[in-house]
Amino acid sequence: MEHSAPLIIWANFFSDLAVDLPARGALEHWAEQAPRKVWLIRPGDVLVTPVPPGPEFLAHACELLEVPDGSVTVVTVPRLPGTTMADAVERAGLAERLGALAAERRGARLLPLALDRGTVALAERLGLRVAPYGPAGVTASAVDTAYRLNTKAGFRAVAGELGIRVPPGRICPGGGLTKTVRAMLGRYGRVVVKPDRSAGGCGLTFLSSADPALGPIDHEASGTWVVERSLDVARSVSVQLITLPGSAARVVHSGEMRTAAGSYTGYVSPLHGVARRTVRELERWGSALGAYLAARDYAGPYGLDAVVTTDGTLYATESNVRRTATTTPQAMVERLARAAGFEDRAWLVASGRTPAVRGFADTLRQLRSEGLDWSPGRGEGVVLYGDAPADGRSWRYAVIGPGHTRVAEIERALGRALAFLPPSGER
Repeated sequence: MEHSAPLIIWANFFSDLAVDLPARGALEHWAEQAPRKVWLIRPGDVLVTPVPPGPEFLAHACELLEVPDGSVTVVTVPRLPGTTMADAVERAGLAERLGALAAERRGARLLPLALDRGTVALAERLGLRVAPYGPAGVTASAVDTAYRLNTKAGFRAVAGELGIRVPPGRICPGGGLTKTVRAMLGRYGRVVVKPDRSAGGCGLTFLSSADPALGPIDHEASGTWVVERSLDVARSVSVQLITLPGSAARVVHSGEMRTAAGSYTGYVSPLHGVARRTVRELERWGSALGAYLAARDYAGPYGLDAVVTTDGTLYATESNVRRTATTTPQAMVERLARAAGFEDRAWLVASGRTPAVRGFADTLRQLRSEGLDWSPGRGEGVVLYGDAPADGRSWRYAVIGPGHTRVAEIERALGRALAFLPPSGER
């Protein structure tokens, strides 16, 4: 994202917008991605995060981004059970510090991961404009729409209005889940049970009429659930767009999601190997959703996830009205490539597991010794996109190259260099 004024990069992974706050484990896992927001920084910015970037990772990112050492301020927010990051800031007494940092940066704007109510309220209290909104600020309609479209039930309802095809399914608001699942299994043989508000495939349960018991759905007493027919999926795809005040929605990128048991594990962009009519349909649906969002004052990035079945039919599965898992890597790739004088790079983000524990500096040295690290001169290479993993083995990386064939070659070479263990269950 290009910007001239300083940003307060608000990595609010602890948010009630995309994942219900009681899902503590999911939020903790999700928040481990927070250090990757360093790829958005420019001199003078402030990164507010529940998980600070390690010093080696931060130094490496600043080197690649040509951001002077020490020109970015990092504020770490305590992770408090059952609270949003905005609430945690208030409870930890950090609001005044953020206000002072903003006051030192003329025209500073808050760039949130998710447009949740706590974030908007805190921005108003601090007198901060939320990017990319104008002087009028964020309306209640924009926030309400973001909350609604980050639920499975809300998306299905809007998809029906917009003519977007979704898998056959039913919504179970607070009861009747077992009865609904049994009825759907009787009709389709296989179903997937989804929490209404979840992200990255968290909480999905796949059931078949051949299962001996329906134990996983015994938690039906609380919350809303969506039960959908389990489709024969050939590809999991997405389109990422942005809508800005006064302009139509614009496609930023598209790609294919790597998944395991319905959970997101990686991404390859741009989307290829899919019929052109399917890509056009996906982009048309994304644009229609953008018009719906803009009419309700939402501005910013959003994504539409979908699947292509084995018979070539496209079905939309959810919308993510926020920054997604691919928003930041796309921005990083575009920034690195443009600085090196390249356009239209192919890229992927994924993870690999090493047999032994490795340190960040050691891993980076090996990439460089193998000639695999990002090379501005060649416009290709590997970037250690994520910080050093807590277990020292599960490395998150990005591969950038002139096309999908070359990107795949580099990824295979990376796997050999770091002796990655074979992935399990990935589709």
